[in-house]
Amino acid sequence: MTARMGPKPLVESGRITKMLDLVLGEDRFDRRPVDITSLAMEYSRNINPVSPIHEVTGKHLPGCVGALVYSQTKPRQWGIAYEKSQPETRRAFTVAHEFGHYILHRRLIEEDDRFDGGIFCDENSVNRRAGEGIEKEADQFAAALLMPLHDFRRKVTPKERPDIEKLGNMAARYGVSLTAAILRWLEYTDTRALLVVSNEGFAYWAKSSDAALKSGRYFRTKNEVVELPAAAIAVRKQFGQEAITGVRQPSGIWFDEPVVEMCMRSDRFDQELTLLHFENAGPKHQGEEEVEDTYDRFQPN
Repeated sequence: MTARMGPKPLVESGRITKMLDLVLGEDRFDRRPVDITSLAMEYSRNINPVSPIHEVTGKHLPGCVGALVYSQTKPRQWGIAYEKSQPETRRAFTVAHEFGHYILHRRLIEEDDRFDGGIFCDENSVNRRAGEGIEKEADQFAAALLMPLHDFRRKVTPKERPDIEKLGNMAARYGVSLTAAILRWLEYTDTRALLVVSNEGFAYWAKSSDAALKSGRYFRTKNEVVELPAAAIAVRKQFGQEAITGVRQPSGIWFDEPVVEMCMRSDRFDQELTLLHFENAGPKHQGEEEVEDTYDRFQPN
């Protein structure tokens, strides 16, 4: 759904982040991630005491991963629900996403007839990949609140090429999934890098850093099936320590230049995460799809 003019996600998340840094210290992530459940309830009481978030709870939500709901009586009383089968790392982002809807969109959700009692978000809405409108805004809010760039940059500099283990440490620092941490890193890195999520030798979706995108290192995959190279770690299923730290692949395997390939298998989600690092600035190239699309989607085989 298209967003209408209202609070800006990065402005609102930045305001809360500054407050948390002031109260808890800028080293707060050395101790624990954001307690998003307590934050959502306490902050909403402070900014909107007559109509706050009263509850954050796990429920069985068929077809949804999260929801922001309101009471039928006025002043509205709000609640956040998340699919209780989610792992804790995904749960944090889901709750932050719904909190973002409360901060940014509660008036729209309450007043628009298209919403009946709240907003219910499926996996495609809470994914940090291809959301649009208010779902994209809620994702931006959640990522900035859970993984502030000023802290992320201190631990992984924009020039650094981290391996999957280090990015996994960042995911643990923020209490989010490895995928969410990699996507956040890709937003600010100066290096050329590309994330590919796949299963059974075929890619589901991919995301390039800005520098990789501008040098033509992306997949043009709309309405196409994309098969991984036969030499890819995910295809060969060699998920040892070397795959975590990186394997150098020669020119012609992925692209017409060498890459350092890293890969990790998630049995729980039945997919592989492949991270490609390109070793230099690369050729300057701007394809017509690059400025339009930062998240290339893949069609399963």
